[in-house]
Amino acid sequence: MSVAQAVSGPAFSPPPRTVRSFPSVQLPSANSGLPIEVSLIGQLGHGAGTSLFVGVLGRQRTHDNFRDELDEPSARIGDTDFLKGDATSLYTFTVGANGHPFHRHAGHRVFTAVSGSGGARLRFSTATDAEIAQDPANFIAEMRCVEIPPDCLFTVRFGGGTWHQFTPLQEDSRHPALFAISCHTNELGGALPDDLKQQVLANQATLPGLTELPPSSVADLLRVTSLRHVHIPTTALSLEAPAGSLQSRLCGIARRAIGRLRGFVARWEKRGGYWWNSEPAAIALTAAPDGSLLRLQLNDGPVHHEDHCLVTLVEPLLARRGSHALLAGLLEAFMQSPPPSVSFLMGLRNLLVKPLGLRTSPLGCPVSSLLSPPNDHLFAGRFPVREQASDLFNTRSQVILGANDKHLLFRSCAGVVVHGDRIDFTLGTRVRCTNVFGHVYMTLINRVHQRYVTPTLLRQAVEHVLRKQRLR
Repeated sequence: MSVAQAVSGPAFSPPPRTVRSFPSVQLPSANSGLPIEVSLIGQLGHGAGTSLFVGVLGRQRTHDNFRDELDEPSARIGDTDFLKGDATSLYTFTVGANGHPFHRHAGHRVFTAVSGSGGARLRFSTATDAEIAQDPANFIAEMRCVEIPPDCLFTVRFGGGTWHQFTPLQEDSRHPALFAISCHTNELGGALPDDLKQQVLANQATLPGLTELPPSSVADLLRVTSLRHVHIPTTALSLEAPAGSLQSRLCGIARRAIGRLRGFVARWEKRGGYWWNSEPAAIALTAAPDGSLLRLQLNDGPVHHEDHCLVTLVEPLLARRGSHALLAGLLEAFMQSPPPSVSFLMGLRNLLVKPLGLRTSPLGCPVSSLLSPPNDHLFAGRFPVREQASDLFNTRSQVILGANDKHLLFRSCAGVVVHGDRIDFTLGTRVRCTNVFGHVYMTLINRVHQRYVTPTLLRQAVEHVLRKQRLR
């Protein structure tokens, strides 16, 4: 059952009102500005709020942009990009068991939060500067409160200049108030001082830096006034049972008890996390691409083995470098970043064929000739190749690699074609066996060469090129 209960005074509590969707409240703001909006979204498991808070706080503390000020530890996890017209930013912040002081921001705020296992109390004051200057007591007179039950997912939105304070629902519960992810929809919003605007434009803003504390007259008043003993119009939102009901109280006791246990366990859990990047897909081709130099290789006799693969990327910044530079980067990657698994297979192969007097190389067979001594055909002034070709528009470049051995001849073609923002990297090989041993050798390695060695070589080399580009 979803319930929103309005508490208008200490002597009279109207019956709870049942709603069919998200229990929500909208409070008017000062000067007819944006209203204060709070909505409950979902109920989490018993103790989940405190457990989540402990885990998030641990990760937040290790973030490069972590700040621990004003009893509101925070980290900026999403930066602005004004050059691209993006003035938004993203922060995490946490409010512990002691709550945090009243404060306000120039810009409006939107955040999604999870309450601790003791619940959260959200206090808002819409008193204007003029009203506060007239009488600091107006700060309390214009105050409204929203109560959030334990372990709940909820959203909050309010306009710039809204004073607010978040504390645990039960101030002696020892549970944190909340963890939140806050979206600043316009980091330059509101009447920011010039020096703060320059910090924002330089992408050096922090949550404490964007925070303004109340004037000393209000701070002195709040220091001598216990808000727990002051009647403040309050709205209690809940999802499982009406606030104040026996079911709600019993549920609160259970959530606080389980929350303490889960919070204790969370303190000893492993921090951090994991990330994984999908690899560029290597697609097998049935024949060399049109215009490939490989189509002209070993045409004076039979071809006993042939394989080709393609890796395609859509990377505008990378494509602007042109095919010649990209192919040079690809050849460099073949030499500097060979796949460990392919290097292991080559080491095993070298060990087996060295007694037979065959060529050995630490690089995968298709590109092993890159370690040959310099010859009359150097691509980009440093890579020994048999042939090379580039078009006038720097959209297509390719080279022929290869060598002649006792048992076979092989030719490989590495190529790059740029189509606008799309880049096609290709690697293909043709082999002619010259004796019986060559046929036996190719029969043994054909499957692994076609399905693993060639695509793995190309995929890892492309990843290397892409990684270097992103570090530029």
